[in-house]
Amino acid sequence: MESPELVALLAGRKVAVLTGAGLSTDSGIPDYRGPDSPPSNPMTIRQFTSDPAFRQRYWARNHVGWRHMDETQPNAGHRALAELERCGVVTGVITQNVDLLHTKAGSRNVVNLHGTYARVACLGCGYTTSRAALAEQLEALNPGFIERAEDVGGIAVAPDADAAVADTASFRYVDCPSCGGMLKPDIVYFGENVPKRVVAQAYELVDQAEALLVAGSSLTVFSGYRFVRHAVSLGIPVAIVNRGPTRGDALANVKVDGGCSELLTLLAGELARSALRR
Repeated sequence: MESPELVALLAGRKVAVLTGAGLSTDSGIPDYRGPDSPPSNPMTIRQFTSDPAFRQRYWARNHVGWRHMDETQPNAGHRALAELERCGVVTGVITQNVDLLHTKAGSRNVVNLHGTYARVACLGCGYTTSRAALAEQLEALNPGFIERAEDVGGIAVAPDADAAVADTASFRYVDCPSCGGMLKPDIVYFGENVPKRVVAQAYELVDQAEALLVAGSSLTVFSGYRFVRHAVSLGIPVAIVNRGPTRGDALANVKVDGGCSELLTLLAGELARSALRR
């Protein structure tokens, strides 16, 4: 699968990259909205903050899901973008994913737009801890819970480290040890705003780029789509690689319908050779 238009648009340019869940499907994390995605009903911030039963359900499912995400490895698409950064082609990655796979692949300049699964923060006082440290406390409170959940069947993990777990009613979770407030994964939930400083970092990446490449995002959520609109407003060309249509197709200079791993690997080879010839 080749796309000469894609190569021609990006060759010789400094490229900022915006990635979504479609980039991580080849690592075993399902997409929310891809053509073959399973039905998903992610928790909203209103649900999480307003009802202890929702928090109990979330922490039970996350207690299982975060471990699987932690063990997930980057795929060829992540590695291709990291290689393009090393070659000086990619200036940085803005990712809507919380899976840290760009960092695991070796990308250094990463804006985690929606946070990461690996940290937990208090909504009251701002106390933070690692998800691994919290896991030890939750395991002590719920011995054998993970084993029982896995015995029921295979674990399906969503892009936000949620997992399909049937029995959550007995799960015990903890509040903030500093102020007693609500602990929440450092993930931007549906209905929640991305922190302004993170948005500013992402805009700065686009401002300094000569092209914007979107990989694996349907751009349905405005938090990602705004950067495509911003690039267009600045006259910065936009390329999109995604399985299926996206909200930004009409704004793109080039749209390639296909899988990220294969296309980005081919693109990295072409652009890396182009960079070496300069």
